[in-house]
Amino acid sequence: MPALTAMPPNRTNTTKNGYSMHQMKSEVRDGMQIDWDAPIKMDDGLVLRADVFRPLGDGRYPVLLSYGPYAKGLAFQEGYKSAWTRLIKAAPEVLEGSSNKYQNWELVDPEKWVPDGYIVVRVDSRGAGRSPGHMDVWSPREAQDIYECVEWAGTQPWSNGKVGISGISYYAMNQWNAGALRPPHLAALCIWEGASDYYRDLCRHGGILSDFLGSWYDRQVISVQYGVGDNGPKSVVTGEPVAGPETLTAEQLKANRADVSGEARRRKFCDDYYKARTADFDKIAVPLLSAANWGGQGLHPRGNFEGWARAGSRQKWLEVHGDTHFTHYYSNYGDALQRRFFGHFLKGEDTGWDKQPPVALNIRRPGEKFEWRAEQEWPLARTRWTNYYLQPEGFALGTEPPKAATTLTYETTGDGITFLTPPITEDLEITGPVAAKIWLSSDTTDADLFLALRVFDPAGKEVVFIGSNDPRTPVGLGWLRASQRKLDPKESKPYRPWHSHDEEWPLTPGEPVELDVEIWPTCIVVPPGYRLGLTVRGKDYEFDGTDAFVPHSAYPMRGVGPFTHTTPSDRPPEIFGGRNTLHFAAGKMPYLLLPIIPAK
Repeated sequence: MPALTAMPPNRTNTTKNGYSMHQMKSEVRDGMQIDWDAPIKMDDGLVLRADVFRPLGDGRYPVLLSYGPYAKGLAFQEGYKSAWTRLIKAAPEVLEGSSNKYQNWELVDPEKWVPDGYIVVRVDSRGAGRSPGHMDVWSPREAQDIYECVEWAGTQPWSNGKVGISGISYYAMNQWNAGALRPPHLAALCIWEGASDYYRDLCRHGGILSDFLGSWYDRQVISVQYGVGDNGPKSVVTGEPVAGPETLTAEQLKANRADVSGEARRRKFCDDYYKARTADFDKIAVPLLSAANWGGQGLHPRGNFEGWARAGSRQKWLEVHGDTHFTHYYSNYGDALQRRFFGHFLKGEDTGWDKQPPVALNIRRPGEKFEWRAEQEWPLARTRWTNYYLQPEGFALGTEPPKAATTLTYETTGDGITFLTPPITEDLEITGPVAAKIWLSSDTTDADLFLALRVFDPAGKEVVFIGSNDPRTPVGLGWLRASQRKLDPKESKPYRPWHSHDEEWPLTPGEPVELDVEIWPTCIVVPPGYRLGLTVRGKDYEFDGTDAFVPHSAYPMRGVGPFTHTTPSDRPPEIFGGRNTLHFAAGKMPYLLLPIIPAK
């Protein structure tokens, strides 16, 4: 398709709905035909803007599409300096074969995918970047927008009619919702580290408000809202404002966006608002690849496991890895995985994907060592579910229940209590979902329980791991607000309790209640001489109290990255700042349920 005549970069028209529109600009550069700000009309008349990267000529090619709020024109290197620095150090192959001018946060590099016969379409979501409209992240309106974008991409003269959606985090999370709408031209989903349950994965962990949503929304979304215009960054490629072309007032910007963090703060229970932002998984039918991260505590692992298990797709694959949440999407390992997947389903090529196991796990050992292993299901059928009891005497962790009834009290503002196994005598593999059964009382009418699964070396030093959003994460984390301990019997499993989060059961001070705590899926092979530990706390885990001081980081990294739980209005100190007590009694001994995997 020949290049179109370039229009003046800021030429605008006004549509009947009052939104400022601007012209598409096309050019050939770096071996690609690029359409900047291609218009995509939605079913309600609003026009979104997309950048389209195509091979030269008139051929028809499969499409890799993304839709999200991070501004398609904002360079990865400029907007996310810390992540870019870490990425090129961990996966220097990113710099090979590309000028990296078109790198965009959490999306594929067009310079590497277009030459392989793909079209890359990046859509600025409604109200973000260069797309006008009212911003409401992860809303049903966004899911419908993605439907419309898929159908647009699948029916263009340059499209072969097959559209895949690809991306990390936000660009993964909205795939669950869009997939459930079944756009006819949608052919495959690559869901890379994306939450799937808006309430449980993202907003409220165990009912406790996560600080992440508010800080993320201000830092990464509002900063590039449509209408920031000349007050925001400009594209290093086109020179255009990435959040333009208009520049609106602060009042106009506020009126054009939903109060996302405020909604989560005000809505304690899993009501229709949250449910509308969580997919009807049974309706997903297309082939999907769900890629999770063992170190994603706080956002990224749980949804990939739950979404994969619940999806109605007959063809679905689960892959789990380590390192940051962006490294392996771009590394040779992850790039090859995606190309085999998309080559098979979008091109009909013999990529060897027919030999891909349903579950592919990178089994984790201390020292960031991983061994790839094929499996057939999740959780693994050969799992030996084993109770490890909390031992009040000596703060031990073992397979025999304690004999004496007693109590242990801890300050919720302190480091809590850590229970340790004896030194392991031979490799102990823990791979799967983890749960804990605790009997707890508070000196007030509620309590927040924070559990950390940890590993310690023979010298007693904790072994931490590169996590998706923090370089020093523990093996696993779990949370529960005691007043939201109510279980859904239909959804709950012994290894993965499911809380209804639909009503409050206050505590009576001093009286113990039974708590079933979900600890998100994990994997670790504990070597001989090492110890496994469980810490029971009243506040967020911290590695040693210090910040990891990652260059250019937008938030402190003390062990949980941005996924802290410190909002005073949700955790008033007069309720959650006192003392909690663990109770040990006959038939009611607290324990940790571990997925022990026997050696083959």
